[in-house]
Amino acid sequence: MSIQLRHGDDLRRISRELRRMDSPEIKKRFRKELRSAARPLVPKVRTAIRAIPSGRSYSADGLRGQLSKATRLEIKTAGKEAGVALRVDGRKMPAHMKSLPAMVEGTKRWRHPVYGNRENWVNQGREPYFYKTVRVAGPLSRQAVSRVLTGITRDIS
Repeated sequence: MSIQLRHGDDLRRISRELRRMDSPEIKKRFRKELRSAARPLVPKVRTAIRAIPSGRSYSADGLRGQLSKATRLEIKTAGKEAGVALRVDGRKMPAHMKSLPAMVEGTKRWRHPVYGNRENWVNQGREPYFYKTVRVAGPLSRQAVSRVLTGITRDIS
């Protein structure tokens, strides 16, 4: 699960211009400024994850700890997928937990057998943590990313 802060034509155009300029200093500054503009979202999502009510499966060193460690910021300034993304990356979870970020959020159904009894299944409740946090904090980060894009565009021109 992830949210795109900015993508599309603006970033592709800027990254194409940066490649043409062949200016490592501006490229480095661009990536650094994009990262710093979106960085405040990461601790907010991690805090929301740690605020999930603690139960046996949600212990701080268990599921909540794994979800928190899997939260990261992704900056791509080249190619068709240029953009800034905040992601709770299932690929960073242990092998048997890869789909749990979506299951805990509630975007994917989470059911399991009761104490291993394959004849008695139960649906696990959801604990939304990602989208509600980003919905509140995201607009400020989007504005910061837009300011970075405007500044770099001005420097390129």
